[in-house]
Amino acid sequence: MDTISRENNSMLPVAGVIVGVLALIVGGYAAIKVSSLQKTVAAQEEKVAKIDGLESQLGSVSAASDKATKDIASLSRTTQDAFNTVAASLTSFQASLTKLEEAQKRPVAVKGGKGGAPAVAGPGEYVIAHGDTGAKIARAQGVSLADLIAVNPDVNWNKMHVGQKIKLPKK
Repeated sequence: MDTISRENNSMLPVAGVIVGVLALIVGGYAAIKVSSLQKTVAAQEEKVAKIDGLESQLGSVSAASDKATKDIASLSRTTQDAFNTVAASLTSFQASLTKLEEAQKRPVAVKGGKGGAPAVAGPGEYVIAHGDTGAKIARAQGVSLADLIAVNPDVNWNKMHVGQKIKLPKK
């Protein structure tokens, strides 16, 4: 015997048609939803692409920032080293200058003097100092250069020595 009785035989095609129609409606609805979801996914893909672009830009900006930070640190170290070098040089120059100032304050001894005592100008005499020339001495003493040379015929005016005594003409 058949599993489906002959009496219900007329209902079977109707049920198949109803199920088919329902499947067609559900399939159409699913197709509409899939189309809507595809549009949403496409819109989200654009947003994801923008986010990926921003992420790559952020990575390059971060790398540039790190490089700038390293460059600034290197420049700072180099500048500090340069300042330390200049400070050491300035300290050396200051020490040398102090020595020169102290040496200039000390009296200069004349060769052949008594006991190495510094030269002292007597009346009508002048003791040569560093940087003196005949013209400077004449001008400072208020006499003419010709009179100064005439009173000191034995002086070599091109090779005067510090501490050397010369005579001054009468004014």
